[in-house]
Amino acid sequence: ENGGEELAASLEPILLQQKFKQGGQDMIKLGDNNVPYSDSFRFFMTTKLPNPHYSPEVQVKITLINFTVTEKGLEEQLLGVVVEQEQPELAERKTELVVQNAESNKQLFDIESLILLKLSTAEGNILDDTALIETLAEAKATSEEIKAKMAEAEVTTKEIFETSEGYRPVAYRASLLYFCLADLSIVDPMYQYALPWFNSLFIRGVQMAPQDSDIEVRCTNLNEYFTFSVYNNVCRSLFEKHKLLFSFLLTIKIMQGAGKIDAQEWRYLISGMSSDSVELENPDPEWITPGVWTSICSMVGVKCFEKFPAEFAKSVAKWKKVFDSLEPQAAGFPEPFDHLSSLQRMCVIRALRKDKVVDAMQNFVIEQSGQKYVEPPPFDLRACYNDSSCMTPLIFVLTSGSDPAKDLLLLAEEMGAAEGMMSIALGQGQGPAAERNIAHGIESGDWVLLQNCHLSVSWMPELERITEEMEEDKTNPEFRLWLTSMPSKAFPVAVLQAGVKMTKEPPKGLKANMRTTFLKMTDEDLQKTNKPVIYRKLLYGLCFFHALSIERKKFGPLGWNVGYGFNETDLDICRAQLELYVDMYDDVPYDIMCMLTSLVNYGGRITDDKDMRTADIIVADMINPAMLAEGHKLSRSGIYCAIEPNGDSPRQSYLDYFDSFPITPEPEVFGMHDNANITCAMNEADSNFTIILSLQPRTGGGGGESQEDVIGRIAKGIQDNLRLAWDLEAVRLQYPTDYNQCLNTTLTQETAKFNTLLDKMHLSLYTIQRALKGLVVLSTELDQMGTQMYNQFVPDLWSKVAYPSLKPLNPWIEDLTGRLNFIGDWIEHNQPPVFWLSGFFFPQGFMTANLQNHARKYGLPIDTVSLSQQMMSEPLEDLTAQPTDGCYVHGLFLEGGRWDRRKRSLVDPRPKELFSPMPVLHLVPEQFRKEPQDGIYRCPVYKILTRTGVLSTTGHSTNFVFWLAVPSNKPTIFRNALCSETNDQVKFCDQDYWIKGGVACFLALRY
Repeated sequence: ENGGEELAASLEPILLQQKFKQGGQDMIKLGDNNVPYSDSFRFFMTTKLPNPHYSPEVQVKITLINFTVTEKGLEEQLLGVVVEQEQPELAERKTELVVQNAESNKQLFDIESLILLKLSTAEGNILDDTALIETLAEAKATSEEIKAKMAEAEVTTKEIFETSEGYRPVAYRASLLYFCLADLSIVDPMYQYALPWFNSLFIRGVQMAPQDSDIEVRCTNLNEYFTFSVYNNVCRSLFEKHKLLFSFLLTIKIMQGAGKIDAQEWRYLISGMSSDSVELENPDPEWITPGVWTSICSMVGVKCFEKFPAEFAKSVAKWKKVFDSLEPQAAGFPEPFDHLSSLQRMCVIRALRKDKVVDAMQNFVIEQSGQKYVEPPPFDLRACYNDSSCMTPLIFVLTSGSDPAKDLLLLAEEMGAAEGMMSIALGQGQGPAAERNIAHGIESGDWVLLQNCHLSVSWMPELERITEEMEEDKTNPEFRLWLTSMPSKAFPVAVLQAGVKMTKEPPKGLKANMRTTFLKMTDEDLQKTNKPVIYRKLLYGLCFFHALSIERKKFGPLGWNVGYGFNETDLDICRAQLELYVDMYDDVPYDIMCMLTSLVNYGGRITDDKDMRTADIIVADMINPAMLAEGHKLSRSGIYCAIEPNGDSPRQSYLDYFDSFPITPEPEVFGMHDNANITCAMNEADSNFTIILSLQPRTGGGGGESQEDVIGRIAKGIQDNLRLAWDLEAVRLQYPTDYNQCLNTTLTQETAKFNTLLDKMHLSLYTIQRALKGLVVLSTELDQMGTQMYNQFVPDLWSKVAYPSLKPLNPWIEDLTGRLNFIGDWIEHNQPPVFWLSGFFFPQGFMTANLQNHARKYGLPIDTVSLSQQMMSEPLEDLTAQPTDGCYVHGLFLEGGRWDRRKRSLVDPRPKELFSPMPVLHLVPEQFRKEPQDGIYRCPVYKILTRTGVLSTTGHSTNFVFWLAVPSNKPTIFRNALCSETNDQVKFCDQDYWIKGGVACFLALRY
């Protein structure tokens, strides 16, 4: 029982039936022993994994049976449960009738058998056999009596069925809810819910729901009560980021069950694309970005939006008012789209203002299900304890920075269990000690806490065995087993399904973080040193930096390229060092404190040099002499300041001051533009839709097409328009390796990479079309490819040999076509006057080739030459010839800022303008180039928006391309950093205004 996805090697002889003869007896080898084997032996294995994946090698050795309950089967089970609870007499009568009918059928069969026996053994004329005639007469009378009873039972059964059917809406709703919960294991491996637990919750719901004599009203009461009961019980085990998503999925599942969700509209909402699109000119590129217009044009594939792009273009001024609205999800839409359903409105918001989709989801849930479904229950450890027993593990699902031990200790004291409570932090070699503690707790009734189960993966099967072998009559009823674990696929599913799961996350927001930090301090902690005023103010700065570092994560790559798990231990070591240095020196060594904080204590977690630059800047803002001034501003708005607390009770003074902080901080406190909130909201929407897409069943795509039809049509459309690979040898002959022209080598390398991608695409597209027709086997890879294409993702088969990209399938194909045209034009017409930098697989190679060309042209050592950049005033179309030295490139986009052509400077972006195009750049090779000393921002250039990648030998991410010196009139700072060209420490001119804002350039966007 409870097998995993991998089978033990010791089972191999049994699975392959490797029997052999020994002394005339069939034998089989098990381990080191030979044991007798019988052909009547049968071997069964079970697994509790909700969606196991067994390799083809395993599947050929076994017979795989899907024994999971179906929606219809569960509905019938639950119907029996609800009728048994609601109409026990009816349920009992139904059971009696089943038994009675079985007995009656048996009696009829016995009578028929007796008659046949008498007839077959009768001798002579059967009409003279008085005994036989009497037997037949008795049999006829008995038979008629039984048939009358059965007819009467049939009427009663029909009445029972009709009464039972009155409760079918309850069973149907409950079945929908269970399968909604079953899908959650795909969202996170810790979200596991067992059917027995669901059944007991269902029975409790039937017992607790408001009573009513009218069956319809009673069913409504049951559905409302049980649905909310499921929401409450499941919410406590979900992370905050998944609670609204769960409410939304619950609402959608119920509406789908009622036939209220159109398949085409739903598919467009979650994928952002439909099966069709139309090519229309963008009516106002000033505010309608290419990505927004692509989404709008794709809406024609949804029946109710067939005319939307054309109507939108006619009413573009009215739609701009919706776009500019603070709450577009609640704004009135122009005619003829002023009476859309809630789901249809969400489709429009997804296309026009994706940053407001999460708000629209919340409004949708409130409108369809009620306000209470967007107000998750507060964390209540006592309620979780009340739902448990000595046989039920209680599992804390952790996030970075969360520690439920304090809450558990308070509950233990309240329940009188603190004295005997045993706690072990699991890790290497701690398994036996944990097992001893559990055995002791089972006997004595003491509580046992096993922390960090995710760090003891090898011991998890043993934990599963222990929990399964526990016997209730041998377990002290006071015993409780508490477990903590980060999300882990290795955590036993059986334990998760049997246990009570809880999540308690650290507080979110600057205000909550600061309050939490200072609540853990005492007045004595704030007056430890000989210079308490200086210490307090600098400690305040450290705490503020800590809160900023944690909260920047919510902005994704705009905040930190890599999401780091900063926690209280990082702050604690900084506090200890601050206390030491304030007492040790007359003048605080600010430089040393900044270096230790950013480079060592927090920097020990930082792996990206651009993130290190950001940390340096933020620390320098918080640890400096200005912090000692009363009312020193920590943000441009002045909302956050450095204060001097009351000397008698500094802790309370700080806590009172934190009450004035906004619950949700504006981006300005992080040094970011207001557009950062839009980026954050769009990332959340994208994350939700990606999850929802992963949960979709393999059904039709709306409009009468099956999923296979849609995949086949997409595959054929792509292949019909995809060019064939180039003749690489012909390209090499046309552009041979040339000492003075390194770009020939770049071209052949790029052509080879595109050929690899084209060959892979053509082969897989051809094969999947044949597989869909049943002509070849649909392999796991092809099956995954089809699902990804259907969901508008680029198949993994292609992305493994392609350039990095975040684009959905349709925009990715358009982008690929553009890249192929760029390379094709180069091959056919020689080098272009302006190179599309985004069109290269490896842009760094192209830039190095330009350096080599220049070095060889002028006979310079290559290691003395580097590229400077100039922003061109001329538009792309006016540059018709290559420059004398270097090259022109285009295709860069700026996030967090905007290039002002008139001022020739980097400036703040326009509201809602997340990305702006950069001008054509002139990359100029220079010997012994000196870094600018004023008026520039060192802007990192990346391939794609994730910013992070694999750390390469240069110390940079593989996603990083080069540093771009962008002119700017903001204040200049100087900082030491590693020069990637020489590997030396160099003092660079930079601007902290743009560093804190996360300003960067990209070669490719999402659309």
